[in-house]
Parts: sequence; structure tokens; C-alpha cells
Amino acid sequence: MFAPDALAGRVAVVTGGSSGIGLATVELLLDCGAAVALCARNAERLDAALAQLRADRPGARLFASARDVLDAAAMRDFAAASQAALGPASMLINNAGQGRMSTFANTDDQAWSDELHLKFFSVIHPTRAFLPQLAAQSRVWGDAAIVCANSLLARQPEPYMVATSAARAGLLNLVRSMATEFAPQGVRVNGILIGLVESGQWRRRFEARADPSLDWAAWTSQLARDRHIPLGRLGTPLEAARALVFLASPLSSYTTGSHLDISGGHSRHA
Repeated sequence: MFAPDALAGRVAVVTGGSSGIGLATVELLLDCGAAVALCARNAERLDAALAQLRADRPGARLFASARDVLDAAAMRDFAAASQAALGPASMLINNAGQGRMSTFANTDDQAWSDELHLKFFSVIHPTRAFLPQLAAQSRVWGDAAIVCANSLLARQPEPYMVATSAARAGLLNLVRSMATEFAPQGVRVNGILIGLVESGQWRRRFEARADPSLDWAAWTSQLARDRHIPLGRLGTPLEAARALVFLASPLSSYTTGSHLDISGGHSRHA
């Protein structure tokens, strides 16, 4: 699907790029020939990821910076530093964020505020910072794109993740609004709706499983059956990364304001 030089000459930016889906996305972009700037809050984890990326791909053009996407000034500085190091970006992948386990009854006002702030401004700040670069690069390449990693919760809320589900639905709407507003600048905006994907969180739950005789494959298969996932397994970070890179690339040049469902058939919405 992706040729080794498919994105040669282009610069991509990935937030939350030090682990999981973000790191898999960085790796895939590099394998497609792009230069990649990545950021994450945890400097130690980011340094470890950068060292491994350089060891595995010694010729890769990389720039990494420990930044918090919720800090608008930090994102402006990151955009300037990234451009100085690699050149202007034509692809932005907004991946930072996490889920909050809570119900309506036990979600207090501060938790609501924190969750809504995280889900919106983890997209708003990087997008504001990089939009001028993206618009300018659209005139160079004929295409520029923003892609947001979102959750199936946006359309299929769960009562035990009430604040996250509501915030994810808001992000779904924000993507559509930005797609309409940015289209005259030649910048496409799309997202993906992720279901259950292998992660550190699921690994921790596996370590605390009730039946220690179950290995990872058996435990996740049982989880998939319990959650009624037709493909019978959890997704992998690479599978989500492939969707993000597809939407960021010219392969999806006539797609904007849309979301790809990456849930193994778990989705029940039309």
C-alpha cells in the first residue's frame, strides 16, 4: 500500500509520538520516506523512542521535542523549531490524549473540565501552530492534511467513560468544522475512530487477570468475545497507524471531514 518513497520530501508532525499508536505512526511515516517531527510530554520516554528510531533507521530525518500539547506557547515554539530542523510540515497527526474511567455519578466538575480541555486543546493548539505551514505546503504539494486520532466512543459512548465519550463526540464535530473551514486553504481534515487496540493499559489489565493460566492471545480473544468484536481480537498500533498515514497522504486526496472506523467490526452505528 505504501511505497518506500511515497512520502519522500514531505515533513510530517506527530503529537504523542513516543509510544503506542503515535510511535507506530512515526515509524510508518519514516518507512514511507517522510521526515518526522514528534513530541510528547515525557522527556525520558521520548528520548528512548528517539534513540531506538535512530538505531533502527540511521538515515531517517527526525526531530523530537518534549512538549505539552496543552501549552499553546510550547506548540508555537515546537512548530518553529520543527520547521527550522526539517522544513515546513504538510502533514499533522494529532494523537495525544488518554481516556478517563468514570460514570456521570462520580465525575466531578473538575474532572469534566479537565477531560474536555484535554480532548479539545490537544487538537486546537497543534493545529493553530502548524496550520500556516500546512496551508503553504498545500500550494507546494497540492495537498496537506490534518488527521486526528479519535475513539469509537465518539459515536458509541460507554457509561463507564461518560466524560471521555462526550469529549470524543465533540472532537468528531470539530474535525468536520475544521475540514469545512480549512478546505479553501487546501488543507484536508479527517480522523479515525479507534476501537480496542493493544496498549500498555491492556497489558496492565492482562497482568492483573483473574485466570493466570490464560496467555495474552487467549485472554485478548476472550476479551474480544465479551465485547462482541467480530474479528475476534484487539487491533494493533500499526493497524491504527496505517489508517492515520493513509488519511495524511495524497492517497486520500479527495477525502475531508470524514472518519475511518478502526474497530474490528465493534461499531454498532450506521
